[in-house]
Amino acid sequence: MKMLILTAFIALGSILQYADRDTASQIVIKESDIQSKYVEVSVNAVPDAIKATLETAYSGTKLIRAYVNQKKEYKLELSIGNRKATVYTDVNGNW
Repeated sequence: MKMLILTAFIALGSILQYADRDTASQIVIKESDIQSKYVEVSVNAVPDAIKATLETAYSGTKLIRAYVNQKKEYKLELSIGNRKATVYTDVNGNW
């Protein structure tokens, strides 16, 4: 009886350990897929609505780089003084 319980615990532990590894690898894959969907575009190609919203929300910021995906969502890299920030917005300037 003790051997049966011990065997069950070992089997359960092996299954749980495998499940954790599988979940972690899926998260990494999904994150890299999200990052690869954005394509760099010229700062001048950013719509005026986004630039206006950016100036209103973060006065004095400098737009360093801009990226866009197929859904027309923008990833913007900003410089605020000596700090850098990344913000995400849609084509209309909604955060």
